[in-house]
Amino acid sequence: MSNLGVDTGGTFTDFVFLDDGRLTCFKILSSPANPADAVISGCKDITDTVKGLGLVHGTTVATNALLEGKHEKTALITTKGFEDILEIGRQNRPQLYNLAVEKPRALIPARRRFGISERVTVSGEVLEEVDRKELARLLDQVKKEKVSALAICLLSSFANPSNEQIVEEAARQLSIPVCASYKALREFREYERLTTTVINAALMPVMDGYLTKLEGALQGSLLRIMQSNGGSVSTRGARLYPVRTILSGPAGGVLGATEVAAAAGFKDIISFDMGGTSTDVSLVKGNIQTVTETRVANLPVKVPVIDIHSVGAGGGSLAFVDPGGALQVGPQSAGADPGPICYGKGKGVTVTDANLYLGRIDPDYFLGGNMPLYKERVGRYLAKLARELKLPPEEAAQGVIRVANATMERALRVITVERGHDPRDFTLVSFGGAGGLHACALARRLSIPRILIPRNPGTLSAQGMMRSDVFHEYAQSVLLKLKDVGKKTLPNLFAPLIKRATANLARTGFTPSKIRFLPSVDMRYEGQSYELNLPLNLKNLMLAARSFHSLHQKVYGYAHPGRKCEIVTLRLRAVGKTKKPRIDPWQPSRSKSTRPAARTGSIYYRGKSWPTPVYERDSLLPGKSWTGPMLIVEYSATHFIPPRFRLNVDEWGNLVISTPEQKGS
Repeated sequence: MSNLGVDTGGTFTDFVFLDDGRLTCFKILSSPANPADAVISGCKDITDTVKGLGLVHGTTVATNALLEGKHEKTALITTKGFEDILEIGRQNRPQLYNLAVEKPRALIPARRRFGISERVTVSGEVLEEVDRKELARLLDQVKKEKVSALAICLLSSFANPSNEQIVEEAARQLSIPVCASYKALREFREYERLTTTVINAALMPVMDGYLTKLEGALQGSLLRIMQSNGGSVSTRGARLYPVRTILSGPAGGVLGATEVAAAAGFKDIISFDMGGTSTDVSLVKGNIQTVTETRVANLPVKVPVIDIHSVGAGGGSLAFVDPGGALQVGPQSAGADPGPICYGKGKGVTVTDANLYLGRIDPDYFLGGNMPLYKERVGRYLAKLARELKLPPEEAAQGVIRVANATMERALRVITVERGHDPRDFTLVSFGGAGGLHACALARRLSIPRILIPRNPGTLSAQGMMRSDVFHEYAQSVLLKLKDVGKKTLPNLFAPLIKRATANLARTGFTPSKIRFLPSVDMRYEGQSYELNLPLNLKNLMLAARSFHSLHQKVYGYAHPGRKCEIVTLRLRAVGKTKKPRIDPWQPSRSKSTRPAARTGSIYYRGKSWPTPVYERDSLLPGKSWTGPMLIVEYSATHFIPPRFRLNVDEWGNLVISTPEQKGS
């Protein structure tokens, strides 16, 4: 079966097609008005038939709908007296000293939040059952609001969902998507459970419409959707839980970077994915790191996600002068339409325009020469920005690069030094269409000794998606003191989760031999408010306690081995193992030999112009070293190697760049 990975970004949609061992990569401009159009168009361009095609797709549909407020009109049913939890939120104040802070609008306004009389205790005891007559009247009110989706989140339903199930069953008569919290997130902490359920409900109609259009155009293919946790899921799973796809594109990038780096012998990496709209960074220390909560649109989303830090700095990020006269870059982006100035329509200076003006992008080789760039347009609009800054155009363009680099440097520091990791212990894996233009400067600033740029870096996220397994995640809060846990307690508690996971994976064609279970627990010391997640060996439960003390010491700098612990939440990741394309050593054509530079250009760097040879990437073969400055061009990306940086090509075809010891900006 042929395989296709598709990653929809803010500027480009990337395609990686593997057929009979032959890999084809290409990019087309995204279609922001309807992202499915670009996906369908690209699939038709790359293959004559999609019948039998295995297609894994990373989509920004859920993310964009949430960030832009284009989700569907949604209602909420919750326990009477708790209708305003969504608006009250928590007491956390992220902008403590901002006297003019504006409270974000609630995702669902008060008139569409309905309370019903019922009550379940935290231990699961039903104190008050749902009154079905009251429920019928309430559903009539919901119907009058003409909503497109309904969220149901009753108090303590994670412990006993019986009342919530009654409401859910009755709500089916509305003939709209319904999301009940006991299915979306069976965990305690009412606010996080509520926001996750509401977000999921609001996104269900959006995702359903998107997938319906894709499936209609790609009939005969086996379509899977990338999730934020690094695994993929069937279209049915994506329809039910679109909230789990919010970071699907960046997750594919981390997976791809980890795989190619491991093949080349690098286990501890920092993935650096710079695309057209954003930059996504993640630290991988042996294994991909996941967390159980993130924030999107200033709301907590409590689902498993790869630990990725994103900033609004990409090739399309717009530069402007703020009211104080300072140069700013991003987070606004030119996107695919109108795009950067050099694409032919945009009028705002972007990072890509600055790189082109400084000679760091070859206008004759962008996307392999298939997409023209208009450098003369850049000069006209850059001159206006330069006048505002009272700088020569070259210095203004250099300033745009430096400001963008500063934003990305802060992101890299968040995941390294701010979490106790020394960047000197890691390899920076750079990818995305713009990553190779900035990786060396960032590595120098952070003293990262080595940069690895894989082959086809501009489409690495799509390649990573092709290698994803199918993940199903399950959780159940138990609030169980460790002293009360016997040998059979946890295996018995995990048994229903395992049974449910096996049935769901079997529904998508996975036999027991292709299913792997990864249990874990959230633990804490009694009296603490937050937990640490650690893998669980069901045959050696006491190992969990020892592992918890060790992990607590590592994360917080102290541990209390004599203090009582409790298990808060059980987690199960069920993995359906898929057949993956192999990563083989690079096999350059036998007729090829390392060739001289295609031409010599001029690059503006550190206040002066440098004569710079321009190489086609495939002309650089293993067995020889180069020293910058040099510009390397390939179909999906361009790479700038500054003076004194050393370049080698390994057996896998990766560019391995050594950072000079002397620091600099």
